Amino acid sequence: MSETPNQHWFSRFASETATNSGRPWAFGLAAAFVAGWLITGPIFGFSDSWQLVMNTISSIVTFLMVFLIQNAQNRDSTALQLKLDELIRTTASRKDLVGIEDMSEPELQALERELHDRELALLFNDPYANHNAVLSISVGQGGIDAQDWVEILLRMYTRWAQPPAHEVSTLRPGAETELLDSSPGEEAGISSATFTISGRHAYALLSGEKGVHRLVRISPFDAQSRRHTAFASFDAVPALDEAEEPEINPEDLRIDTYRSQGAGGQHVNVTDSAVRITHLPSGIVVSCQNERSQHQNRARAMQILGARLAALAREARRKEMEKLSGEKRDVAWGSQIRSYVLAPYQLVKDLRTDHETGNVQAVLDGDLDPFMESYLHWRRAGRG
Repeated sequence: MSETPNQHWFSRFASETATNSGRPWAFGLAAAFVAGWLITGPIFGFSDSWQLVMNTISSIVTFLMVFLIQNAQNRDSTALQLKLDELIRTTASRKDLVGIEDMSEPELQALERELHDRELALLFNDPYANHNAVLSISVGQGGIDAQDWVEILLRMYTRWAQPPAHEVSTLRPGAETELLDSSPGEEAGISSATFTISGRHAYALLSGEKGVHRLVRISPFDAQSRRHTAFASFDAVPALDEAEEPEINPEDLRIDTYRSQGAGGQHVNVTDSAVRITHLPSGIVVSCQNERSQHQNRARAMQILGARLAALAREARRKEMEKLSGEKRDVAWGSQIRSYVLAPYQLVKDLRTDHETGNVQAVLDGDLDPFMESYLHWRRAGRG
């Protein structure tokens, strides 16, 4: 059966529409075309109208069949692509697992450290997280035991920053410490110390240590071997680069020099190389005696003063001094952030996070990572 020119055009339109687009609106176009054809055919004098109608209906049926088949093929193709994507992901995952299974023990440990380090990096939300830290420890209540406690804390943080070669820390690779100033105690220990720790995330980690630390032990200075309690305060501010240091008016400073009391050789101890700088408007006092010359000590003291003034300015802008320097409390009962109990039992407990351990000696030897990490999670949870 031969097709008329008009029927041939319609059949080609139906076939191309179904094949190329496959969209639902093709039904509407086809229906409109048929209706128009049936109405206008007799007007224009087309003969054999019944044959034309049958051919038109045949074309519509052909169009619908092609359209439905095309849609079914599209759905099958989409489902197949989804299954293929899932298979690719599964295969890649299995390949990764096979790669992990083939790793040696050192490689697995390195991978674990890297994953742990990336997890912790998400907790460092302080803008000064990667700055070095300027730290100070001051004696509190407890007499001679408190002065000895300051020296123990200084050793603890120094050991934490520089672990033994066989110990690997994900928190502090390549850290360095420098003692800037210390004041000896009356009979034992030291009454205060200022030092720096330089290394990755130094301030972010040590800022969580700010506060009062409490020691309970049998006093080695008590002839009757009684239990004593001692307190010391720990503070941390970020060390600033030269470009970040605030401008300081020289007229606001009082600079005193004195003879160094620490070790450092004959030249250091017989000259007035130590420097003490007092910032009169704020009352901040910093000192440095670790360098060999007065000029070097003065430069380091100015750096420390700049860091502390910057910290004070941030606190003033935020109108909440506790957010940067920690809440200022009496260095005595009821204000500690962590207790170190050596007698009658052994326990170190952080009173903020409730993290604790019975291995007191390990903590005093610098094993502070679990406490620092628990504090970061505690602060991230919005409780700090």
